[in-house]
Amino acid sequence: MIAETVCSAVSAAGLGIAVVTAYRRRFLSAARIAAYSLVPVGLVMTGVVGWLADTAFSPTAWAGFGVLGAAWLLFTGIRAVERRRTGAPGKERRAAPEARPGAAAPTSSAPALRGDQRPAAPRSSPAGDDFSDIEAILKKHGI
Repeated sequence: MIAETVCSAVSAAGLGIAVVTAYRRRFLSAARIAAYSLVPVGLVMTGVVGWLADTAFSPTAWAGFGVLGAAWLLFTGIRAVERRRTGAPGKERRAAPEARPGAAAPTSSAPALRGDQRPAAPRSSPAGDDFSDIEAILKKHGI
């Protein structure tokens, strides 16, 4: 009963502020304030406020929250123990594929070679000290 009265008073005050804001020709702000001020009355009318009040003062509801917390602690504890027993999965995932047992080699995305073709030598990127191409371009432009 008290919660409904407080929500109604908050809504009435908000609507009053919205009227004053609209009088000052700030219509968008007034509409926003009116929307926010109607929320408490809507919550009272739908029964959410009553449900929250019943839940907040109910020992059974708080016992239920305690049981849910205990279940969550059990789940996380069991998961931590399972991770310890099986090893650290994070380290295994970060390891190279060749180092993992049973890992398969990655498949090639290049087309299959025929018997008479040989694979081309892989192109090597210029090393850190090999700037001959750049030097030739700079000399060509006189730099």
